Amino acid sequence: MPIITSYSFGKMKIGNTVFSSDLIIFPDHRVKDNWHRKSGHLVDISDLESLLLQRPDLIIAGTGAHGKMRLAPKLVFQLERLGITIKALDTPRAVSLYNQMIKQPKAQEISACFHLTC
Repeated sequence: MPIITSYSFGKMKIGNTVFSSDLIIFPDHRVKDNWHRKSGHLVDISDLESLLLQRPDLIIAGTGAHGKMRLAPKLVFQLERLGITIKALDTPRAVSLYNQMIKQPKAQEISACFHLTC
């Protein structure tokens, strides 16, 4: 289970591994770093394709230290149609929520995507 052990601007530590690029945590606990979006600070459904193949119930989106990353206007609706909930919070709060949610009894498949800087 990938517990996020620390986060600071531009760096996230998961277990004993430090990441310095945006990343995705899949429901099966794999971590993909160097996550890039087509439109930089905008998350569109196509930016989550590899994650959606795992069919998570919940995606926690860390929108950056200052919340600069945004969800595309139609993204919430598109994900809801697939039965997926997305919760977007600034990255410090998203880290806290993610760690809290994965410690609960496995009621749902949880995943996350994190913007580590602004």
